[in-house]
Formats: sequence, C-alpha cells, structure tokens
Amino acid sequence: REAEIPAGRDPAGLLPPEWEEDEERMSFLFSAFKRSREVNSTDWDSKMGFWAPLVLSHSRRQGVVRLRLRDLQEAFQRKGSVPLGLATVLQDLLRRGELQRESDFMASVDSSWISWGVGVFLLKPLKWTLSNMLGDNKVPAEEVLVAVELLKEKAEEVYRLYQNSPLSSHPVVALSELSSLCAGSCPDERTFYLVLLQLQKEKRVTVLEQNGEKIVKFARGPHAKVSPVNDVDVGVYQLMQSEQLLSRKVESLSQEAERCKEEARRACRAGKKQLALRSLKAKQRTEKRIEALHAKLDTVQGILDRIYASQTDQMVFNAYQAGVGALKLSMKDVTVEKAESLVDQIQELCDTQDEVSQTLAGGVTNGLDFDSEELEKELDILLQDTTKEPLDLPDNPPETFYTNSVPSPRISDAELEAELEKLSLSEGGRSDFLEACSTGLLPAGVMDLPSHLYSATIYTVLCVTRRLS
Repeated sequence: REAEIPAGRDPAGLLPPEWEEDEERMSFLFSAFKRSREVNSTDWDSKMGFWAPLVLSHSRRQGVVRLRLRDLQEAFQRKGSVPLGLATVLQDLLRRGELQRESDFMASVDSSWISWGVGVFLLKPLKWTLSNMLGDNKVPAEEVLVAVELLKEKAEEVYRLYQNSPLSSHPVVALSELSSLCAGSCPDERTFYLVLLQLQKEKRVTVLEQNGEKIVKFARGPHAKVSPVNDVDVGVYQLMQSEQLLSRKVESLSQEAERCKEEARRACRAGKKQLALRSLKAKQRTEKRIEALHAKLDTVQGILDRIYASQTDQMVFNAYQAGVGALKLSMKDVTVEKAESLVDQIQELCDTQDEVSQTLAGGVTNGLDFDSEELEKELDILLQDTTKEPLDLPDNPPETFYTNSVPSPRISDAELEAELEKLSLSEGGRSDFLEACSTGLLPAGVMDLPSHLYSATIYTVLCVTRRLS
C-alpha cells in the first residue's frame, strides 16, 4: 500500500499494508530476534521473511547499492521506534551472499588500479578489521555493505549508457568523461567506482593510467570480453585528446579574434587610429593561428576517420572470415560429383514410380485377353441397331386406381362356373365372346384354341370382366 512517509522513513512510501494497520503485528516485527533460530523457528522465519525483502526493495527504490545499518534504522522508524532485529537481518543476508562487505568485494576483484582510484575505500575503522579477524559476525552501524544483485543491475545500466552515447565510437574513453556520463545513474563517486569494479570483475572493462590520466576501455559487444589496452588504443586515445585540445584552442582563439575586432571598433569610435590598427593586426595574427590550427585539426580528424574505417573494415573482414569458415563446414561433404549422382538417383526413382503407377492403373484381366478390333466391331453393330426406327407398340392402358373406401367385390367360384355354363359355343355366346375379345382384352386367335384352353380362357375373361365391373 502506498502511504505518505515522513522524513527518516522509506522515501518511496511503498510499505506493506500492516505497517499502518496492524499494531500487534508490527510490534512483533519490531522486536529483536531470539538468540537462536532453534528456539522458535516460526517466529524467526516470519520476521526474516518480512525484513529481508523490504531492505533490498528499499535500496532498489532509492537507487543505491551501498547500505549501512544506521541508515536503514532511520529509514524504517515507526512512531519513534526502530527495528531491533535489522542487524540480524543483515547478518543473514551476508551469510546468503545477497550482501557483501565493501572491503571484501574490493578484495575479490583482481584490480591493479584500486590504489589510484578508490583508496578512500580502504580507510575503515580499526575495530572493523579486528572484528573480522576475530570472527565477530556483528554488523557495525557504520559499516558499508554492498547489495550484490543491485550492483550488477547498476553495472548493466552504466554499460548501456556508454553503448548509447557518442563515446562508444571508440572503446577507450577518459575516466572523467565516463564519470560525467554516469552522474545521473551513480549518485556518488564511490558508487561509480564500485560499478567499474563490477564491470572489471565481469571482464567488460579494463582501466589504465596513461600520463597521469585514467582511461577506461570497454568490450566491443555486450557478450564480448574486453582485451588489454594496447599501443593502438593508446595512440587513438592520444589522437582523440589532441582533437579535443585543438578544438578548445580554436574556440579560444576565435573568441580572442572577436575581442580584438571589438577593441578596434571602440578605438575607431574614440578617434584612436593607432590603437585601432594594432588591434586589427592582432586580430589578423590570431586568425592566421586559427587557420593553422584548423589545418592540424583536419589532419587529426582525417587520421581518426581512417582508423575508425579500418576498424570497421576489420570487423567486416572478421565477419567474412567467420562466414567462409561456416560455409566450409556446411559444404564439407558436398561435391559436384555427389550432387550429380544424387540427381540421377532421384530421376531414376521418379521413372520407376511412374512405371509402377501405370502398371497399377492398367488393372487385372484375370487371364482374359480381349481383342480390341472385335470389340470395336461389336460396338458398331450396337450403334447401328440403336439407329433403326423403334417398333410402333400400343400404349399401355391407363391405370385405374381404387381407393380403400370401395371394397373389391368378392366373386365366388360357383358364380363364375354358373356364368361359364350360360356361355356356350352357340352363335349368340360366341358373338358375346367376340365382342369381349374386340375390346382388346384377348386377341382374336383365341377362337381357334382347343376346347380345354378355350374354356380356361373364357373363365379368365369372365374373372377380369367381373373384376373391372
């Protein structure tokens, strides 16, 4: 919860919710730790889980990497009370490696330039040295501790600042210029030196003293290791310093020439002709010196441009060389003969696949071999038959539909036999039958049938007639 924090407290105001709301909880957290964790591990872990992250987050919000017990006690005051267990918290963070004594951190870096840059770090009270030698793990209130993870983050920030600045045109830069660049990121000089030590520990910078001036060389890339300062780096740095010196000198002489011109103007207004002439002569001499310095400055700048171009060419050459090496490795087992053989094999396999596909598309004949010419002739005959005029057949009689509402009359066999007896082969019966035949139910040839077939036919006709009626 964000709260308004008075002076001496956490300036960011980002404290846990119970800080202002839970008096009982805060009274417990502000009390001292037990002498040993084994006495009450639950209370010990609860306090440590509250204070350890809060100490580190407080330092991160302030942008500092150097901690002191006294500063933390002032920052975490609450209603006039200070946490009594902060010393134990710092001891635990030291044990876990999240904090480190400033002197121990400096000793862990293999650096030959501590004496000229950070000698002030070695001036610590004698009691600290004696306490470390005697094995006393207590943290003095004035001892400076370094937050290891925060220092790494700060070192990465400084490296990005350098990479995004005009100073990155050359890997060698003056320490004073780098310090001015990092003024916003490093709040004090001691933090700046600690950051440089961390970068040197990561092998991303190296520091050298040249003619009484300290210079810093950066690695070329974020993942590259810095190389030692060589004669080329020193020569380029000297050229860069000469360029800056000539530029400052030209600017100073330009201001002097302008001053002489202004003096000549004032002398003319005052009627002092000789004084005006002397001022103009001084102006001309200054302008000649400016021209000479401009020529030297152009020469130095031309040399630097060539050096930068050669460095770019070297980078391109190294990239080409790496590319050639990679291409050789990738083409190690590939030759023209192998490529031609591979293409031939592929073509042969494609031809085989086409033949197999054609064979499968032909189907299986089961041993029957048909003559194509005979099949063609038979097809022609069928075509000729279909071209003939179709037979004139009578239309089918219209179908008569019966609904289920009218039941079909059931005709018994006795009724049919009685009807058959009424019909005889007399002239009248035969005429009735002929009339029945003329309706198209039976052909006229039925009259010539034998008697037994004739009677059966009449019987069938009677059945159909009665059914239709």
